[in-house]
Amino acid sequence: MLLGRSSLLSAVRYSLELSKKQYGRSRWRSSRSIKVYPSVIAGSQLCRSTSNLRIPLSLSTRMASSTKDDAKSTDETFVNKGENRLALEKSPYLLQHARNPVQWYPWGDEALEKAKAEDKVDREERPDIDRIYMAFVQAISGHGGWPMSVFLAPNLSPIIGGTYFPPEDRHGYPGFKTVLLGISKEWRENKSELMLLGGSIIQRLKNASENKGGLIVSERKTMGIECSRDRYVPSEECAMICFHQLKNSYEPNFGGFSDAPKFPQPVNFNLLFYMYARDPSTDLARECLEMCVHTLKKMALGGIHDHIGQGFSRYSVDEEWHVPHFEKMLYDQGQLLQSYTDAFLTTKDPLFAEIIDDIATYVSRDLRHKEGGFYSAEDADSYPTKTSGEKKEGAFYVWTFDEINALLAKEVADKKGLKLSDVFCFHFTVKPKGNVPPRRDPHGELSKQNVLIVYGSVEDTARHFGITVEKTQILLKEASRTLFQAREKRPRPHLDDKILTAWNGLMISGLARAGSATGNKRYVDLATDAAKFIERYLYDKSERSLLRSCYRSDNDAIVLTSVPIRGYHADYAFVVKGLLDLYEANLDPHWLEFAEILQDIQDELFWDATNGGYYSTTKDDPTIILRLRDDHDGAEPCSNSIACGNLLRLTAYLERVEFKDKAERLLSSFKEPLSKVPSSVAEMVRALLQYHDSSTEIYVIGDSGAENTNELLRVVRERLIPGQVLMFADQDQSDNILLRKNKIFAKMKQDKNVPRAYVCRYRTCSLAVTTPAELADLLSTER
Repeated sequence: MLLGRSSLLSAVRYSLELSKKQYGRSRWRSSRSIKVYPSVIAGSQLCRSTSNLRIPLSLSTRMASSTKDDAKSTDETFVNKGENRLALEKSPYLLQHARNPVQWYPWGDEALEKAKAEDKVDREERPDIDRIYMAFVQAISGHGGWPMSVFLAPNLSPIIGGTYFPPEDRHGYPGFKTVLLGISKEWRENKSELMLLGGSIIQRLKNASENKGGLIVSERKTMGIECSRDRYVPSEECAMICFHQLKNSYEPNFGGFSDAPKFPQPVNFNLLFYMYARDPSTDLARECLEMCVHTLKKMALGGIHDHIGQGFSRYSVDEEWHVPHFEKMLYDQGQLLQSYTDAFLTTKDPLFAEIIDDIATYVSRDLRHKEGGFYSAEDADSYPTKTSGEKKEGAFYVWTFDEINALLAKEVADKKGLKLSDVFCFHFTVKPKGNVPPRRDPHGELSKQNVLIVYGSVEDTARHFGITVEKTQILLKEASRTLFQAREKRPRPHLDDKILTAWNGLMISGLARAGSATGNKRYVDLATDAAKFIERYLYDKSERSLLRSCYRSDNDAIVLTSVPIRGYHADYAFVVKGLLDLYEANLDPHWLEFAEILQDIQDELFWDATNGGYYSTTKDDPTIILRLRDDHDGAEPCSNSIACGNLLRLTAYLERVEFKDKAERLLSSFKEPLSKVPSSVAEMVRALLQYHDSSTEIYVIGDSGAENTNELLRVVRERLIPGQVLMFADQDQSDNILLRKNKIFAKMKQDKNVPRAYVCRYRTCSLAVTTPAELADLLSTER
């Protein structure tokens, strides 16, 4: 409700009222859009009548300049086609809105000049814009989410924003028309006060971003542990604070680190597996391992895991990992591939090897371009049938009891009266009336449907039907293949075929590490193809710059926007990590050289020379009113945390002292979150431990084609070694970057017939070993 007093207070109250009264869906939905409305602030009447609202502009990438007459002519052309300017874009998300009855504009000069009207942005293309205006919305309301609507002054400073507004007033919440009219009135009556309010909030955000870590950190309990801080970096006691924070948030029944809705949060696994590997014999290590393994098993058995088509959904709406939001994101697949790889390395449980192959199968089949790059996502919604007029959440993935009975009517051999459907329905908890409780389906989209979930085990199912475990496994695989073939005939969810550099970096890491750990060359080849794709299509060598994204055209060719979006810090950090992981998987020194090039460019473009750490954006974009730093883990890891780990690894590879110095300054700049809320930067805590532990540098010299050399490498790859830096040189590789830049490596003795391995920590190296048993003993004692 708009308070009518003409004062700064009324503007503040109004913005807060809007935030409090927003009408959200009780079921979490994903939206990758941001709406920004500068034209309402530009002084013109927003709309002539509430029945004919003209909502103005859209946040994307660029727009060619034009005269007013040209713009009018273009508008008429689009209207005649039933489209708007988004029809010219490449982003799959923006193209979905090309036929909206709104004259959306992509973010760019024309949009900003044309009354600073309404703008629509794919927040995956432009995470910089998303972060700025989301920070503003969170600052004025205490919470955020998508879709997000923000109202800007002509100078692009936000004044009021919020998340979802219903079309009409509903249940005491203001509808979007009410919001627009109210803001228009406030602008006319209190323009200067609104701008003052927005400007003051942006200034506070800027101050916070520059305040040693970028977070406004509240005091929290630290379990009686004080995280001491020297001049440079916090001590490793911060990891104990983080451990206790994660332990207190851990849900022991089904795993995970929150109540519903539950997200995978792979950064927590990364840290806990690292803490386990430091000294597996301790009680602390056992607790770390238990939290990880239990959670990953429950996720693998739950409905968040697609048991028929592989891969994982974004999150579960319940505490049991049962009913997911069915959208599948590339960044989840890449990160979870690493988590399940760590689980496999620490336990050797074949279930985890199966899940590794499951994820790799899904992304290579459904998310991969033929030249190696990976697409962004598959939507949650789809048409239940080819003749349906409305999409439903999860329609592609769920099953009725009758469907499964009809498809799996085959009798089990040597078991009279037992049908394949009986075994399948028992194992996956399929029920005649559906297995989704109404409280988990407030919109009724999953009524009488079944989301597959396993509460028992294969052994339980075998025992129930009196058949062997081996036969049960065969039957379940046969049933899954049959259902997969039937499901492929359904209308598929929309594929977001945007190819994002950062997310491909995460995928390269996952595939490379999985291939290295399991010895599966196919995974490493997929990672290599993705790295080649980035180097070919997403690296502008002449400009020394990564690009943020590229797209698939109608004929499957790779295309860019007319003014490509330059990469952000996350693009560089995630790709550098991917290249380092790929190097350790295939030992091709080219990827190490490319990683060094990208690290140097990253330092030039994003490094904060005053405070340490990296900005998310460069300083060259005049439309970005605030340079923020990525300062916490979310669905993706904090890019500063990944960069810190990269700097420490590159220090060991290339002996460049400036990389170690930058890592120290970066850790120092995160003193506040590391000491008070380290669980918000779990990936940074992992890098902090890596800094204090020193890298475990493993040098191998030998013939790359010789079996005895590969036996030494297998000893390394079958272990989870904290701070591992694996380096290899073939005796004939005189141009290897490591032999040129790593003085330790260059001095090591070579033998043409016998491969040698050395393990170094804290600048002290072991004597050479030549057998797998000797190397295994050395790695065990060097922890």
